[in-house]
Amino acid sequence: MALPPEKVAELKQIIHNELNKMDVHNKIQEVLAESFQGELPREGDVETIGEQEILEALRKKGIVDDIMQQLQISGTSESHEERLPWQQTLSTKPATHHVDRESTFQTVPLNKASVDPTRRYLYFQLTGGKAFLEHLQEGEPLPGRQCSTFTIHLHFRGQRFKTKPVPCACDPDFKEGFLLELHDQKGGDASRMADATTLLAMSDPIHLVLIKTEPSGDTTLLSSNHLDWRTVLCCDFARQSIPVELMGIGEENKVPVGIIEVKLEVLPIPQQILSNEVIATQVNLERSRVSERERLFLVYAKQWWKEYLQIRETHQNRLVKIFAQDENAANRFVCLYVKPLRAGRLLDTPRQAARFISVIGFERSSTVGGGQPKEQWNSSHAFLCKNRGDCEDHAILLCNLLLGFGLNAFVCVGTKVKGAAQTWVVTISPDGLVTFWESLSGHRYIHQPVNPDDPPSVQLPRPQYPFRTIGCIFNHRTFFANCQPSDNVDVCCFDLHDESLWKSMSPDAIQSVCGTSSQSLWPHPVPLISNLLDSSLASNDLELQLRALVVDQRKDMGLTTVWDDELSYLLNQALAAYELERSTGVTAGNEEFQHAIRKAIPDGHTFKGFPIQFVHRNARRAFSTCFRSPVCEEIVCCRGDHVRLGLRVRVFCYPESACAVWIMFACKYKSVL
Repeated sequence: MALPPEKVAELKQIIHNELNKMDVHNKIQEVLAESFQGELPREGDVETIGEQEILEALRKKGIVDDIMQQLQISGTSESHEERLPWQQTLSTKPATHHVDRESTFQTVPLNKASVDPTRRYLYFQLTGGKAFLEHLQEGEPLPGRQCSTFTIHLHFRGQRFKTKPVPCACDPDFKEGFLLELHDQKGGDASRMADATTLLAMSDPIHLVLIKTEPSGDTTLLSSNHLDWRTVLCCDFARQSIPVELMGIGEENKVPVGIIEVKLEVLPIPQQILSNEVIATQVNLERSRVSERERLFLVYAKQWWKEYLQIRETHQNRLVKIFAQDENAANRFVCLYVKPLRAGRLLDTPRQAARFISVIGFERSSTVGGGQPKEQWNSSHAFLCKNRGDCEDHAILLCNLLLGFGLNAFVCVGTKVKGAAQTWVVTISPDGLVTFWESLSGHRYIHQPVNPDDPPSVQLPRPQYPFRTIGCIFNHRTFFANCQPSDNVDVCCFDLHDESLWKSMSPDAIQSVCGTSSQSLWPHPVPLISNLLDSSLASNDLELQLRALVVDQRKDMGLTTVWDDELSYLLNQALAAYELERSTGVTAGNEEFQHAIRKAIPDGHTFKGFPIQFVHRNARRAFSTCFRSPVCEEIVCCRGDHVRLGLRVRVFCYPESACAVWIMFACKYKSVL
């Protein structure tokens, strides 16, 4: 019987957790060192020490029996057919990707669910952390008390992993290992195991992101580090232990946050061990090539900008964004941030993608001290790990998804009605229909341009969108600057082929720094991962917490609380209709909800309801926000005859850790005149 992919991932994580408890990795290494005198077989010596001999040595030491006994699940009534798939998973090949439901440990499975013997892997192991000096005074966390935690996220060639949260400390206890696939998908050698030369040509760094999570659920991006792993290719047995210094973010990118201890190991061991000189030469060659391309593009961009300013003097006041600083304060060409992204089966439509982006938290880039905070465009991986960001982060990820859905999408840079800088997305259909996508709210607006030459008798369309001016638009292949007489959005024409309206950059110049042949910072787009949160359990848990807060509030006022479970259940269909409307733009179910409420409210009684939506699951923060509304306060503090309260919470999960939390307070009471 075949299991769904999510169930297979669960089973593999159960195995992974149990093996970690037993410290199986170190036990196997000890047995191999003892049985084979510490001689690990190289690639050419597979016939000398085969798989059967290794398994036999492990059986003699009782390792296999201990593993099988530890993995037995007691108290289950599953049939033999139901257990068979995960028995096969255990007995064939070890799992390489893990999912932990309890700790929301998330990964992205590769195309293969188990180790492929025809491919080479990089075993990345975290063995600890030290010198996180900001947490020098923090003691051991008290039992049962929530504390701040560190989490390290890893991205490498389309593979994503995440450590379990560890308590914040000066020396955090990072103990985790991940198996990264090293395989060249291109060229005629895609079916062969990568040799040392092929591995040397893999310039993709390992992107490490350190996130701090507060007990309230707030997250902070502490570090974003790109690790070049290829130094392991010159080490004996292709093993290496190195300290990795994690630097700060933005203006603090020169200040170390802490150090993590990392072990790297290539499996199987390559036949050829490269020299330090060869690796250093390759790295220097790649860096010089990238530097030369960036230098040539900078020369071109300066000349292009001079030509643009010569068209009109007012162009110098327009928001034409050519370069932007990333989280490490490095200037990047804006087109580098955009890459088409396919969501697989996690998102079905562009509108659902827009809804997903809108429920990711919004946060302005902060700075130490006063003054205006500096603009910071985060990489997609850092943005997804943090699960919050500025409007630029939202707009870029939305544009990536819309490009993946096959739309002609661009990131727009301009201003809002009140003059503040704003970034959003525009799509242009083949027949010229222009649609604005507000990434922070998920709203869509059809652009109807106004002809300034029309006579006063012509009725002008009233714009609904909150945008005022537009300076430039771009995606991963094109960059256009607005050179129309006015940069007002209302009169803007989006005929991008008209050079008198839009000044474009050379496609060849853009491809020189954004093309597949160039060594850009993020050569592989970051894939989305599924949300492992159980929406039903999360909804019930948050609802119970809110009920307790309502009871306490009314108790302080000297009021008793009587809950109407039937009324609470009826509110569920309203919340589902609200979310459906947000994700599809279609209103449905309102008529049925009205009928149900009329039937549930007796004659002479009054019904009041207050729906609201959040993007977090903090009960106290949500209740405090709701209580500021006079309508909600009137419901919670309702006085009268036969007062019955209703409360319903629905958590709608989206990819990553994003979720839309709908809460509806309601009451019914007998009207007394």
